[in-house]
Amino acid sequence: MTEQSDEAPLMLGISGMRGLVDHSLTPSIVARYALAFGRWLQDRCPDQPVPQVLLGRDSRPSGQRFEAAAATGLVAAGCLVRRLGVVSTPGVAAMIRQRGADGGLVITASHNPSSWNGVKLMLRDGVAPPPDLAAEVIDCFGAGAEIDFDEAAPVSVDNDSGTVAVHCDAVRTCVDVESIRRARLKVVVDSVHGAGGPETQTLLKDLGVFAVHLYPEPSGQFPHTPEPTKENLTGLCDAVRQHEADLGFAQDPDADRLAIVDGQGRYIGEEYTLALCALHRLQRGEATVANLSTSRMIDDIAAMVGATVHRTPVGEAHVAAEMARCGATIGGEGNGGVILSSISYVRDSLVGISLMLEMLAQRRVCLDQIVGALPCYAMVKDKIPFKSHMVDGMAQSMRRRFPGQPFDEQDGVRVDLADRWVHVRASNTEPIVRLIGEAPDSAQAAALIEQAKLALLSD
Repeated sequence: MTEQSDEAPLMLGISGMRGLVDHSLTPSIVARYALAFGRWLQDRCPDQPVPQVLLGRDSRPSGQRFEAAAATGLVAAGCLVRRLGVVSTPGVAAMIRQRGADGGLVITASHNPSSWNGVKLMLRDGVAPPPDLAAEVIDCFGAGAEIDFDEAAPVSVDNDSGTVAVHCDAVRTCVDVESIRRARLKVVVDSVHGAGGPETQTLLKDLGVFAVHLYPEPSGQFPHTPEPTKENLTGLCDAVRQHEADLGFAQDPDADRLAIVDGQGRYIGEEYTLALCALHRLQRGEATVANLSTSRMIDDIAAMVGATVHRTPVGEAHVAAEMARCGATIGGEGNGGVILSSISYVRDSLVGISLMLEMLAQRRVCLDQIVGALPCYAMVKDKIPFKSHMVDGMAQSMRRRFPGQPFDEQDGVRVDLADRWVHVRASNTEPIVRLIGEAPDSAQAAALIEQAKLALLSD
């Protein structure tokens, strides 16, 4: 769902709310959305007359104003609010579990530039609301009246400074700390001046890892485009080579995504994050979960150990719900998001970092050797402006272009061919249609994307 403004749409969906600061997203809108969430919690938690909600934010400069607005809305709904300050999204999820809260709200626009901000919602188990519940909150927001928000009159709420300790303690329980310490590994980390810097610093110190930390302070002054993609991480690649590190890690501003650089300073990327962590942890007979846009490397890895893969629509809530349903211990998304159910049902870059360190410590080989042994695919991503008629006729257009091929219509359309696939879908967070193709080489993947694009644009 989107609400239009003169500048850009306000995105509302399973991933929460996202918009351009002071254009499509204003403090009053955030207060109204928080009020809707608080009232929804009141209805969903009749055993808790005063729902407890944890409130966190990433480091972007607009966050403080939106945090105050969200606190106003939650308090107006009758919630008890505990403010966590600048913390990672998975840190908020860990705190919800540890503190026994009824829900959480995070002010973040994830990988978007600082001109954007948004709101992520979390339920009692730390996971984002699934589609039907997210729709209920959106309906409540749409039906609600404007809330009188006065930035000069901040609401009094409790503060809780325990996130770093709670999150790091939880993550350490999922790995063999002593084996990592004995390996004496050296890493370079790019925290992009986001929220994950302090938590990551503490974790790596506890694990005995020597870290060269780029941009650890959570100032919100992003030194480069904050999405952890290849073109944005040339500085990290150079630093890994310069410092002769074992590997490099890149986080996004709210630290739920992780990209990897090998010891040669080569960008391995986000698609390998889940694949490598699954390779390390997935056991015979287990299930793992990934969304429809995630590389088929996960299928190959599961086949190696006799495990099964469950595919879901794009969105952390979909993956989390399926993990809980089928009892998967590890899952995630190909955008660098790893979920370990023993910690929370939220993508967590600190979990990804810890599992990668444990893998190198136990295997005692370089990362490039591990990556080189995996099946090799090339993935190409593209996007086109969102048009409602294009999305409405997506399935029909794709069936005409790819007749007789296996289709999955859980989320847009994914077409699987013998050794390649293409997925087209409307984005949850931007007014675009995403096209993702994977094939044995980049030229074949790009050709597949062009076929899909022609299918959508020709109708």
